[in-house]
Amino acid sequence: MKKEEIPALEDVRQEKETVWINPDKTDYKTSMEGAELSMADIEEAERRLLRFAPFIMQRFPETRESGGLIESELTPIPAMKAHLNEAYNSRLEGALFLKQDNRLAIAGSVKARGGIYEVLKHTEDLALGHGLLEPDGDYGDLAKEAARDFFGKYTIQVGSTGNLGMSIGIMGAAIGYKAIVHMSADAKQWKKDLLRRHGVTVMEYDSDYGKAVENGRRLSQQDENSYFVDDENSRNLFLGYAVAAKRLAGQLKAQEIPVDEEHPLFVYIPCGVGGAPGGISFGLKQVFKDDVHCFFTEPTQAPCMLAGMATGLHNEISVQDVGLSGLTHADGLAVSRPSGFVGRVMQPMLSGEFTVQDARLYDYMRDLLKTEEIFLEPSACAAFQGAAEIMKRRESVEYLEKNNLLERMEQATHIAWATGGSLVPENIREEYKKTYLPYK
Repeated sequence: MKKEEIPALEDVRQEKETVWINPDKTDYKTSMEGAELSMADIEEAERRLLRFAPFIMQRFPETRESGGLIESELTPIPAMKAHLNEAYNSRLEGALFLKQDNRLAIAGSVKARGGIYEVLKHTEDLALGHGLLEPDGDYGDLAKEAARDFFGKYTIQVGSTGNLGMSIGIMGAAIGYKAIVHMSADAKQWKKDLLRRHGVTVMEYDSDYGKAVENGRRLSQQDENSYFVDDENSRNLFLGYAVAAKRLAGQLKAQEIPVDEEHPLFVYIPCGVGGAPGGISFGLKQVFKDDVHCFFTEPTQAPCMLAGMATGLHNEISVQDVGLSGLTHADGLAVSRPSGFVGRVMQPMLSGEFTVQDARLYDYMRDLLKTEEIFLEPSACAAFQGAAEIMKRRESVEYLEKNNLLERMEQATHIAWATGGSLVPENIREEYKKTYLPYK
């Protein structure tokens, strides 16, 4: 099918909120044929995070209560569900939950998963390779001054619109690295200020995310002691995010929430370049297989993953190619070109995508505050577009019918994945609360 013949892409061009259902989605078993990653890779990542728990507790005392694990609550939000149904005519059935990655320790966003994991993986490789640590040694020793001096000879760099930079920068500086974050014009000033307070070097660009990544990668390649975290292609980032799925399974079990054919699970995750939602969704498919249905949510001005997957062009197409600006108030999602690696992994797994206007992000933010007294940054509120539209839009209702889900929706569980917000300064929160944008 030519891109001109894809109805959702025409809506994208016209800056309309749209629903795209993935025609290439297959069953779980088929989707894993030839896959380069598996549950074994996720389990290895999980074990690595456990090994680093003693170090994390020393460097970040706020994690002691959780034993050095960086994890967030799964919170029921029935008042928000009722509000979506009343104010937006959402007709949502089943239970609605919030996965509160907005409250993840250290970085206050979903990026604390993949970003911190990749820094720790690189740290382990260096420490083992240089005899600083034995394979069965105490990872808490990496918090000692001698280890910090060793890591001070090395640099970690990343390109970011904000949240990934915070996770890489804060953890990198805590270990002792020279940490450099290359930030696009979309990045908020408070995020740059926070990084600098942690001793991170912030390089600012007037251009978009892609240019910040390009410059960061180029500068890192010029220094043999520099390691570049590549958000577009990193398997390590991806696996760090994927660990969330196993943790979520434990939380659902603890709350006695079944996930099976009769009790389907729907997950809605905001998407920028694709690493976080892709990794989480990949993990969810490993755990729940055909009983989970994953949807990405993107701003109407920057739906890069939708454009890439719908056309099959992946990272060979940008939102500018379809006539969009790529400019959005959802700073963490302000990405013009998607990860080709993630798009190809998700092609047989992702159920679909919803796009959302910036104006609605602020409305959802105020709705959640009013109904549940929970604050999210605007980009995180994109998750609610899936919950609000899934039983309302023709395309998504047809998806439910085709997959024999419509009659099971009363027993369904819906999770809006809250990707960030807890570190937003109070004065910026007040600005957000008072921001009203026109609808198009």
